[in-house]
Amino acid sequence: MKWVFAPELHTRIRILVQKLEFKHVDPERLFVFRSFGSKARARARIWSLPTIWQQALNVSASYCIEVISEHFDNLSPKDQEHTLVHELLHIPKTFSGALLSHTHRGGRVDRRTVEQLIKKFLK
Repeated sequence: MKWVFAPELHTRIRILVQKLEFKHVDPERLFVFRSFGSKARARARIWSLPTIWQQALNVSASYCIEVISEHFDNLSPKDQEHTLVHELLHIPKTFSGALLSHTHRGGRVDRRTVEQLIKKFLK
């Protein structure tokens, strides 16, 4: 498997973060990669840096969003936006290095929530 930085997707995510008012997301500590050769069926996934690793490495919380080229690149721009918003929803308000599950307390990472946010983004 191969990973390459995806600066064009990072730019799109910066715009999403700004327009959706995800004030808790620090784009400077969010990294975006495109992967090739993954066996995963997902379109994208998010990776975190848990607290224990932050302490061991003496670094702040960070996140990586990986888009799986074979499943992401052929999507329409709208479906790509949906996928990126979905991944951003996994980042907790604390930006702590943790990840929110699909059914975390206080919210949901699901299609309906993504749709509501996409409508807001398009306004």
